[in-house]
Amino acid sequence: MRLFLFLCFLVSLTACDTNAVFKDNMELPDAKWPVKTVPSFSFEISDTTRTYNLYYNLRNTKSYPYYNLYVTRTLIGPDGKTIERKLDELILANATTGKPTGNGLGDIYDHKFLVVKNYRFAKAGTYTFKVEQYMRQDPLPEIQTVGLTVERN
Repeated sequence: MRLFLFLCFLVSLTACDTNAVFKDNMELPDAKWPVKTVPSFSFEISDTTRTYNLYYNLRNTKSYPYYNLYVTRTLIGPDGKTIERKLDELILANATTGKPTGNGLGDIYDHKFLVVKNYRFAKAGTYTFKVEQYMRQDPLPEIQTVGLTVERN
């Protein structure tokens, strides 16, 4: 019982992220990411005087068949206009050894990739961030969740 309470305490400490203004993850059914599934995350920015870091959250299994993952991100402003659209390469494992780069527990690995550093939002309001998988396999196997974290600097 003591061990259980201690573990709960540790989890509660690591779960608190005081700089995060937004964090959400989308679970992909059967750990498959079809091209047509485009996770979308809407978040509110009220303080435009601060800068923010945006991160991809990703969870994959050890059976993911590639060392990398190409994704296209789209940031849409409060006015509905696209601010930025860009292709990113995320490295999930060492290309030579195959050793996963994320934090793992068993066969599951969590990754947090910096997408944009020190970004200053021009207007207050609701922003939307979309993530599309840009690999040649459809559906892409062994990707369990895709998400976004927005943190204040």
